[in-house]
Amino acid sequence: MGAVKKAYYRGFQAVFNLGARCLYWRKPVPVSGPGAIRKIPELLEQEKVEKVMVVTGPTVGKRLAPKILRELDEAGIAWVHYDQVEPNPSVDTVNKIQKLYLDAGCQGFIAIGGGSPMDAAKAAAARVVRPKTEVGQMAGLMKVMKKLPPFIAVPTTAGTGSETTIAAVITDTETHHKYALMDLHLVPRYAVLDPEMTRELPPKITSTTGMDALTHAVEAYLCWTYNTKESIRLAEEAVCEIFRFLERAYRDGNDMEARTQMLIAAYKAGFAFTRAGVGNVHAIAHTLGGLYNTPHGLANAVILPIVLEDYGEAVQKKLAHLAELTGVKRDGTEGEKARAFISEIRAMNRRMDIPTGFAFIKEADIPQMVEWALHEANPVYPVPVVYDEKRCEKVIRRIIAEA
Repeated sequence: MGAVKKAYYRGFQAVFNLGARCLYWRKPVPVSGPGAIRKIPELLEQEKVEKVMVVTGPTVGKRLAPKILRELDEAGIAWVHYDQVEPNPSVDTVNKIQKLYLDAGCQGFIAIGGGSPMDAAKAAAARVVRPKTEVGQMAGLMKVMKKLPPFIAVPTTAGTGSETTIAAVITDTETHHKYALMDLHLVPRYAVLDPEMTRELPPKITSTTGMDALTHAVEAYLCWTYNTKESIRLAEEAVCEIFRFLERAYRDGNDMEARTQMLIAAYKAGFAFTRAGVGNVHAIAHTLGGLYNTPHGLANAVILPIVLEDYGEAVQKKLAHLAELTGVKRDGTEGEKARAFISEIRAMNRRMDIPTGFAFIKEADIPQMVEWALHEANPVYPVPVVYDEKRCEKVIRRIIAEA
């Protein structure tokens, strides 16, 4: 990579960091604990919402949404339910939700599920307040710029962090490109963290969404700028809690302590990366979602240790500190502790039956993956190592080789 281009990226990030410190980075109001969903009608009444748009995927729509819909019925709050959000939600889905919301005269949103329904509902809410602006036109930083209707996020996975973030990732099914909308107005008003909503989560989803949260925390922690004392603290706490509780939740879905702590960890990691940003792991993972519909958490879980190893000495000191905090390794050199931390991530993946690589990546798609990943990451993401085409391709080939 040319020195001029790299200097531009770092300069952009330095200037953005100064501007970001002048912004109001609010968190959603957390409502947590077993049975927290029963407080949703009260929240809607506070916001003067008499008719609400409920957004879910098909499975959550059948199994979990009825619990909340009954609460709404008992409180006399009208609702409309869109239950067809797909993994990696599409522009078409966003537009359908927006139209249904407007046609029904709704006044707010409840998004129930993982990242997909939350992202779809966020983008639809953005289109509600910006009806003449297409999804693709709002991709990038601060292009919504209008207050959304009251928005309640109810995660049914402990991982995406979408209930805390400024981001919504939407796929254009015609081009297979993913649009990342990032705007402070996309942060939900409330995050309802009820562990009962994650009790029936299959082990495979528990593991991959948990590793998604770990990726959020680690990438936020490793950024070279944007971080604050609060984001660093929350990232460290999230990493420690995920190392302690994720495999417990994976092994026993009825372990409510583990479920509760994972929801809290995902919330913390979500705010950490909302404030501090993510990096090359996410940039590459998004290309797999767009091209192959790979679940985002799974992609992050596989790519995270590969990218951390590729970063090498640039992240050694910080990873060594995480190794100490998590108890993975407290003695030895910084390099030894950093390598032990990465090895433990690989071991966690292995114990939870997560693959080491992806053989399905097509040779012909690699140039497109490189182009998309670099375009997403640069100049906005404060990555510890700026990738050029050659290095990004090398990492993608490692992902294939390790399958």
